[in-house]
Amino acid sequence: MADYKGTVHEHSKRIMGAWYDTLAQAAKTGAPSAYIMITGNCVEILRAFDIAPIFPEVNALQLAIRKQSLPLILKSEEMGYSSDNCAYVKADVGYTMEGGIGKDAKIPTPNLIVCNFVGCNVYIKWFEHSAEFLKAPLFMIDVPFLREKEPSKEDITYVVAQLKELIATCEKITGKKFDIDRLREVCALSRRAEEGWARAKDLCKNRPAPFDAYFDSINMMGPINVLRGSTDAADFFDAAVQEFEADVAAKRGPLPEEKFRLVIEGPPPYPYYRSFRDLFAAWGAVAVQSTYSTVGGIWEWGYRHDPERPLESIAEHMIVHNLCNRSLLERYSQIRRYVEEWKADALVIHSIKSCRLFSAGQGDMRDYFVGERHVPTLLVESDLEDPRYYAHAQMKNRIDAFFESLEHRRIVSMSV
Repeated sequence: MADYKGTVHEHSKRIMGAWYDTLAQAAKTGAPSAYIMITGNCVEILRAFDIAPIFPEVNALQLAIRKQSLPLILKSEEMGYSSDNCAYVKADVGYTMEGGIGKDAKIPTPNLIVCNFVGCNVYIKWFEHSAEFLKAPLFMIDVPFLREKEPSKEDITYVVAQLKELIATCEKITGKKFDIDRLREVCALSRRAEEGWARAKDLCKNRPAPFDAYFDSINMMGPINVLRGSTDAADFFDAAVQEFEADVAAKRGPLPEEKFRLVIEGPPPYPYYRSFRDLFAAWGAVAVQSTYSTVGGIWEWGYRHDPERPLESIAEHMIVHNLCNRSLLERYSQIRRYVEEWKADALVIHSIKSCRLFSAGQGDMRDYFVGERHVPTLLVESDLEDPRYYAHAQMKNRIDAFFESLEHRRIVSMSV
């Protein structure tokens, strides 16, 4: 198998490691920090107050990649959490109960818990529980579901009013007066990173794609979601684009040969991340787009944070420009554009056992793309966090059979 690690991977690893170092330092010094979600978040406001953002989802993800999640999931189930509850939640709760958060831990006890409800109602209970366990104040932002193609002016005004309340809360926590110019600077840095991320995604329209827009995108989702609004994130994407443009010019891809181009829906199984990737790499399959890479924001079609309208653009991002606040039909439209514009050969749906937000309706999604769009589609199931739901032999058989059929289809079409 190819070695997937390159300069972009190492750069991401370095700056994400520095973020964790910042959190560990905050745990020791008591510097202000806050919980916040990945999806459609308002991290720019926290950065404007120098409040260190903590992302429980990312912590849970890291536990899964390190194969440390199962004992923590079992701990949560012993406490009464259901076996089919979100495994991210259970890993994070178990980690909290085992002393992973606090003054003597790597993650600080947050001064504030910001729940920006976007799409998944499980997150409301997750952050409510976190507030109870950690004795931290909870700030809930009610984000209207995207009902039309664009949000109404009333919806934007409604969210902006809540953002102003959040600003007042941050002023109390930090003792700092809100500085609109500082927020403009942060939004400008977000915009730079978003431009780079969009450009990187667009480069995957080339053949071969310079990186895998599902598996390699994980290395870039940290900077765009966790570090957005920082110089580190903006510089990272400037450098990533430069590297990927050079790869395109040299016709270099992540694999020795790109045989199949995929669009992938759903998160990966993090406890088996490498072996799952290898199952596709063995067939020369490269993801040229993915929906999971847009959970924090959909940047490839023009949306950017606007330093001239900082609060309004943050509200627009929270309502419109992220995957999880959109209807299934909007997800269909997004995937359809990916298949057509990135010239994909097939769609792969990875259905997540413990995530209803992603998995609900994916059977109908498969039927739609096979029956109405005539896109070869594979649906497989495991979990993003819980290793008990990953069966490697069964997964390999399903994937191998799918690519054998794609190869056969290609041979037949060439002979006609």
